[in-house]
Amino acid sequence: MTDTPASSATCASVTRFESADDSMATTLAKLCIVTHMSDMPVRSPRRLIVSAIVAFAAFGAFWGVWGASVPRVREQAGLDDGRLGFALLFVGAGALPAMLLMGRALDRWGPRVAGAAIAALGCAGAAMVLTAVNLAALCAGLAVVGATSGAADVAMNAVAGRAERIAGRPVITRAHGVFSGLVVLASLATGSAASLPVAVPFAAVAVVSLMAGGALFKALDDAGRTREHVPEAAPTGRGRIVPFVLIGTLGALGFAGENAHQSWSAVFAHDELHSGGGLSAVAPAVFAGVVAVTRFAAGGLGAAHARAVLLGGATAAAAGAALIAVAPTLLVAGAGLAVAAAGTAVLFPTLLGIVSRNVEESRRGRATSVVTTVSYLGFLLGPVYVGLWADAVGLRGAMLAIAALAAALLVLTPGCCARAA
Repeated sequence: MTDTPASSATCASVTRFESADDSMATTLAKLCIVTHMSDMPVRSPRRLIVSAIVAFAAFGAFWGVWGASVPRVREQAGLDDGRLGFALLFVGAGALPAMLLMGRALDRWGPRVAGAAIAALGCAGAAMVLTAVNLAALCAGLAVVGATSGAADVAMNAVAGRAERIAGRPVITRAHGVFSGLVVLASLATGSAASLPVAVPFAAVAVVSLMAGGALFKALDDAGRTREHVPEAAPTGRGRIVPFVLIGTLGALGFAGENAHQSWSAVFAHDELHSGGGLSAVAPAVFAGVVAVTRFAAGGLGAAHARAVLLGGATAAAAGAALIAVAPTLLVAGAGLAVAAAGTAVLFPTLLGIVSRNVEESRRGRATSVVTTVSYLGFLLGPVYVGLWADAVGLRGAMLAIAALAAALLVLTPGCCARAA
């Protein structure tokens, strides 16, 4: 940066006045800082936004490939359903501690760590599928996949929050829409390539992850060299962890409903509505597709609409789950599933947007990791919650239990958001 003559003269005068009048020196020093900041080069955030969205695309592609490949990985490892379920627990076991650690890593070493996390996820997936020949190997591989996935999840959400703060316009919701869309596309592409070895789609997504990680690292490196200015939040109580735990609790309620529908909708269609296997399998795809479309459609809504979006989303999620519970036909259940999907789609991205606007940049990583980790607990427990209710009162009663989660989110949202504002 080159100083203007005026700013240089002002800064030089600080030294002369310092001994005579400390208060005047302080005022002039502040003036000097403001002048220097005004001379700072203003950099377009477009490249950072694009790189963050590409990272979400790579993340979605990985999980789309994984979802479509689970039966083949199970067969390769020689497992039955019970042992596969046990192995899948290691994804969460690896993810949770990594999510908390990544927040501290981001705050200590900077957001460029995000590029490494995205690249590591693709490599971990490829290594997992190449070595998954028995239960022990699959458990170890999924623990590593969970750790890299959890780290990448926190990292890319923190970067998207940074990009949204710099740009002054919504980024997070559309980035999550890209993630959802790529889950669907990658799943369909993997299914269509079933004749190829199971390692092929994982190798492809590893290449994509490496490229996305490199692009993100470069974009953040360039931002650091140009001293890109990130507007700071007012430091009034934002260092406390409680507001972020509350926001994470809302996210957990939303994620619990989302993953419950994703995991149980096909079972509901098959068992309660007696649809064939082909039609039942459409239900999760319908849910994921509506989530993606809704996130793109709602992505332009700004901060002023955050509370209304949360309240509307919770209302739609509750109404959709209740409609599924009483649905007499698959068509009615599909309509309820679409309404529930549209409602849950906006919840977590909107909550992250609230955090992004109300946290100092020096604590962004830890704040994002707290919110994401608490929310992820809901994602893990949602299907279990439905299973317990289904055993007690049947699947239709379990759908009402999902509606109750959304109703709780509706009631808690005003108070929790007020604490984080």
